[in-house]
Amino acid sequence: MSATTPPDGRRVYVDKQSPKAYHALVQTSEAVRASAADAGLDRVLVELVNLRVSQLNGCAYCLDVHTRAALRAGESARRLGVLAAWRDTEVFTARERAALALAEATTHPADASAQETAYAAAREVFDDTELSAVIWAAITINAFNRVSILSKHPVRGVPGTGSATPA
Repeated sequence: MSATTPPDGRRVYVDKQSPKAYHALVQTSEAVRASAADAGLDRVLVELVNLRVSQLNGCAYCLDVHTRAALRAGESARRLGVLAAWRDTEVFTARERAALALAEATTHPADASAQETAYAAAREVFDDTELSAVIWAAITINAFNRVSILSKHPVRGVPGTGSATPA
């Protein structure tokens, strides 16, 4: 077993095994973050996209990372608690709802009807720059989800508490 192999020995941490490729993904993420900021997108909205995509993909590691990031950005525990059922609540703005639908369509592009509906709704509340930034945020977190899921990145707890490691 090497530093690029998790303790279970069955998987390879692909980010550590192929650091140049992972670094390129990190650079892409940094460019996407800058594009979102330049477009004027609120950090909370971007973190909601990151979280919703990570929920859909079942990426525990990214859910942990982006829950903490959303809380640091000012998101409430209440809204995070209902994010998986965002369509059934009234706690998200029209822009957030459009971004969440677009993130879902980006994550599951084979559903052409849902994709068209989500894109049309997003066009009503986002300009071209904002729309592009939301799509790139969803694309990027999807890529990170796959790295973490296939590597089986662990969510580590705080010893003796049973809770996730604090930020």
